Amino acid sequence: MKQNKNNRYMPLLMAVCVMVGILMGTFFANRFSGNRLNIINSGSNRLNNLLHIIDDQYVDKVNIDSLVEKAMPQILAELDPHSVYISAKDVQLATDDLKGSFFGVGIEFVIREDTVHVQAVIANGPAEKAGVIAGDKIISVDDKPFVGKGVTNEEAMKRLKGPKDTKVKIGVIRYGEKKPQYFTITRGEIPMKSVTAAYMLDENTGYVKVKNFGEHTYDEMTIALAKLNNEGLSNLILDLRDNTGGYLKSAVLMAQEFLPANQLIVYTEGRKSPRQDYKSDGRGAFQKMPLVVLINESSASASEILAGAIQDNDRGTIIGRRSFGKGLVQQQIPFNDGSMIRLTIARYYTPSGRCIQKPYSIGDGAGYEQDIIHRYEHGEFFSQDSIKHEGTPYKTRIGRTVFGGGGITPDIFVPEDTLGITTYYKEAAMSGLILQFAFTYTDDNRIKLNNYKEMMQLSDYLKRQNLVEQFANYGATRGLQRRNLMIQKSHNLLERYINSRIIYNMLNEEAWTEYLNLDDPVIKKALEVFNNGESFPKKPEADKEEIKKQKVARARAYGSPMTITANRNLVVRT
Repeated sequence: MKQNKNNRYMPLLMAVCVMVGILMGTFFANRFSGNRLNIINSGSNRLNNLLHIIDDQYVDKVNIDSLVEKAMPQILAELDPHSVYISAKDVQLATDDLKGSFFGVGIEFVIREDTVHVQAVIANGPAEKAGVIAGDKIISVDDKPFVGKGVTNEEAMKRLKGPKDTKVKIGVIRYGEKKPQYFTITRGEIPMKSVTAAYMLDENTGYVKVKNFGEHTYDEMTIALAKLNNEGLSNLILDLRDNTGGYLKSAVLMAQEFLPANQLIVYTEGRKSPRQDYKSDGRGAFQKMPLVVLINESSASASEILAGAIQDNDRGTIIGRRSFGKGLVQQQIPFNDGSMIRLTIARYYTPSGRCIQKPYSIGDGAGYEQDIIHRYEHGEFFSQDSIKHEGTPYKTRIGRTVFGGGGITPDIFVPEDTLGITTYYKEAAMSGLILQFAFTYTDDNRIKLNNYKEMMQLSDYLKRQNLVEQFANYGATRGLQRRNLMIQKSHNLLERYINSRIIYNMLNEEAWTEYLNLDDPVIKKALEVFNNGESFPKKPEADKEEIKKQKVARARAYGSPMTITANRNLVVRT
């Protein structure tokens, strides 16, 4: 009987023990927060607990927000090269280029000798309306001196950019004037063009340069094509060289202008992102126009999507050098403090099924960035045979072989032009001395140069000024040893570089591009393709040979007279 009574109270005793254990656990958790209690926690909890322990027990006071700010890029770097953290102060700068506009004063500037020099003034922009002109040197902002070691690109943008309709007062020294002049500028919306050049190369061939893929790129391109169409456009060169990408939507819309209905442009797929296909709607106005797309090693992301869609659908010819190889899709995820991350959630695949992302090692961001240099050293810029194709080959719509795993390989390879390159030229270019000389020359000769409003007029004038000799003297006074034989060998390159920058300073980016295109071997190859009627890819020769063999076999099977001279006759008939 006594034993049964003890058994009856056993559950109550166990419940009391559990409650005591919970209370003791709570006490020690509060008393010794974070020491060993959370060892069994998951990874995400461990990170939170680590920060709590540091904040609670570290020997010195720690700014936890600053610690997190430094840790987040390191964590994302362990995923892939394109998952990144962007601090709140850098978000606007990171997104302005793709938004198509920003709020500011409307000037282009360079910093020379610790002073902001106005290189160009945006037409009809706030600065022009206030009276600022190219060549002005900014010496103060809002009545505070702004010259000296503290003058940086970042600091200048911080002071000159700002919310719409706010005012900023700048003081400038103008060429030929001894006293400063002051202008109060009301900040406004400043457009940033994605299509930086659109003009006719000859009577039939239009040229469009696309700098990136922003919110308004498609609209800019359609306006450019309409303009060229009124000027006799019948062939089109779309230049995506040095275009590092942007929005997927813009690339898809642009591809639709050239593709027939229901053709796959690109698809995305990831572990948590189901496959999503992007197809043409058949409403494009230039579906049958001969097309050439130019790419190089700096063409990435959206550029590769557009080039890959044109190539895999056999819609046009790709000319240049192998593209960068970025085939990862990022999603922007904002945080409450204004910062954000760009997290890779999927991969891009071209219509043939190839992923254009080049190989990478997790955590090796430095090695990933060095890939272009490795390509150069391996000789890929100079020989198509040096391109390494890894993985399974793919087939376009008509059976041409293409490769994935490392960018878009062009249909026609054009090597980098090294004629005339010397160590003198490399040093002059890499040191920035050519840019400095071009700006100084522009600044000192604006009155004369203002007489030339067209690119060819200004180019002809500059050729008569013996600027290479002037530069050699300029460089010699700034540590660039004069080497006459090398200068002679590199004369054309030096003249081209110097003149192009002066044309950019005095006119605009389109004039600069037009000048550089005059003797561009890639442009020459594109024109040759149009002249030969070869912009639309043809079925591979291997397939043609197979068709001939099948015809011969059928002819023999039915006893046709063609069997006597089958090969000769079939070559003509095919």
